Amino acid sequence: MEYLESLPQLADGDTFKFACHPGVSCFNACCRDLNMPLSPYDVLRLRQGLGMDSTTFIKEHTVIEQYPNSGFPVLFLKMTDSIEQECPFLSKEGCTVYEHRSAACRTYPLGRATHLAEDGSVIEQFVVVQEDHCKGFEEANAWTAQEWLKDQGLEEYNYFADRYMSIISRFIDTDLELTQKRVQMALLAFYQLDHFKGFMEDMDLMDRVNVPQERREKIMTDEKERLLFAMEWMELILFGNSTTLSHTA
Repeated sequence: MEYLESLPQLADGDTFKFACHPGVSCFNACCRDLNMPLSPYDVLRLRQGLGMDSTTFIKEHTVIEQYPNSGFPVLFLKMTDSIEQECPFLSKEGCTVYEHRSAACRTYPLGRATHLAEDGSVIEQFVVVQEDHCKGFEEANAWTAQEWLKDQGLEEYNYFADRYMSIISRFIDTDLELTQKRVQMALLAFYQLDHFKGFMEDMDLMDRVNVPQERREKIMTDEKERLLFAMEWMELILFGNSTTLSHTA
């Protein structure tokens, strides 16, 4: 965040020139030596694309850390053990998981910083991260920030990232303590949706909250809907209330 805020902001309507493709001489150069956080939705998309369960994906491809100012879990993509520390999904032809690539990969070369307004809405700020090695800025394609986000399919990625950010921001503004038990619960609910389903069944969780029957079925069969429910449920657990979910009487 401090790094992004140190760069000049991209105002509404401002454009930048950029394109990345195999014809650019530095193609694949930005896929090395990365410190890349993965949001809950990033993990969901990547492991679905790879056909992996969450336990295997987390063990093989991530490092689990905690946000220093809140204690909430955050997963980082594990780089290869090679000297160049490449992304594990990189090949000479490019990204092998391109359709399911993370939000950070999609957003680049933009940096997107967010914070909550007083009314709870999300305020976005954009900067252009122009690294010396990158030749993509010599291409002719011109974009506004919003055009780039749409072209890169970031709507759902940013929606879920902002939902997680809003929970963390709300938590930081309280004097609550994130116990280790709740850290583990957040890891389960946000990053291990396949196992969270079993937890929900074992705990009869659906009978403890007000959820229409049609949505219940979708939550149990659609992991994207389950992630949204998990975020609503964690709000109930942490704060005692949620704008979209309530306990049964």
